[in-house]
Amino acid sequence: MARASLRIDLGAVARNWRALDAMTSVETAAVVKGDAYGLGIGPVAKALQGAGATTFFVALAEEGAALRDTIGVGPDIFVFSGLMGGDVSLVREAGLIPLLNSPDQVARHLSDLPGHPCGLQIDTGMNRLGLEAAELMEIALHLPSLAPRLIISHLASADAPADPANAAQLATFHAMTTLLSVYPRSLAATGGMLLRAAYHFDMTRPGVGLYGGLPFADAEPVVQLDLPVIQVRDLLPGEGVGYGLSWRATRPSRIATLAAGYADGLLRAGGAGKIMVYAGDTPAPVVGRISMDLITVDVTELKAVPPALSILNRHQRIDDLARQAGTIGYEILTSLGARYAREYIGGTEQ
Repeated sequence: MARASLRIDLGAVARNWRALDAMTSVETAAVVKGDAYGLGIGPVAKALQGAGATTFFVALAEEGAALRDTIGVGPDIFVFSGLMGGDVSLVREAGLIPLLNSPDQVARHLSDLPGHPCGLQIDTGMNRLGLEAAELMEIALHLPSLAPRLIISHLASADAPADPANAAQLATFHAMTTLLSVYPRSLAATGGMLLRAAYHFDMTRPGVGLYGGLPFADAEPVVQLDLPVIQVRDLLPGEGVGYGLSWRATRPSRIATLAAGYADGLLRAGGAGKIMVYAGDTPAPVVGRISMDLITVDVTELKAVPPALSILNRHQRIDDLARQAGTIGYEILTSLGARYAREYIGGTEQ
């Protein structure tokens, strides 16, 4: 049986990075954490490097080491989680730059990696990671020794431009870094880049926008997911489909069964007629419950059933799928399963 096929357009990733880069007058980095949002850190990072990115962000030191093997010596690789216990050798050997998040991490860095590059992450209101104002004052005497390469924070509501939390965090970031402005600063990820230039500082850090996701509405789609048809059967009115027989035919119907399910990242909540699959430009509704390995689709209106139907494409993008499943595009991307036959296209585009 043919495997489901996930096509990843590296040329689109590169063009999305260039489009975001053109929005500001400062350096544009690239966030490739979570295996480049599930799309493969190696090929994606090489495409971004070819497009002009020279600074990358990962979540964990292990990701940074894998990235270093791909992009070589030269580009900066920042680690959001900072200097975790046990990371010292990996950070040193791979030339990673930990973003220190707490006084404990600062002490560990000064003790175990004196003179090694680092950055600081400060908390401006998200209450997730970073030094608070009192902790920043606590480590102030160590700043000359640390000589941070970058000071960052993260906006909690950048995807909602009118949310007053954005202006509040901007003001807090200014207040906390006024005396530290000698060091480069970064506040904006994708959403922050789309706010006014006051949020851009010295570096921006786009993530989901590189991969075709909101809030970058002008992003090119990056992924296409085609699911092979295993079987087509005819149903009489009143016959049901799938677990619980939650969908029943109201007319003579044709049902196609496709080889993918929630084990492949296609969320169970997206069933029951909420999402479509496509034969070219023609939609067909998913019916019944999405199960672990299978999806059922009403193909009655199709003139012919092709060997595969597309569930992610230019008609139904990651955020469309996410909306119907009650989640966000990030979860759709990072959940895409390992059973797909992955095909990368556009990787040589410069």
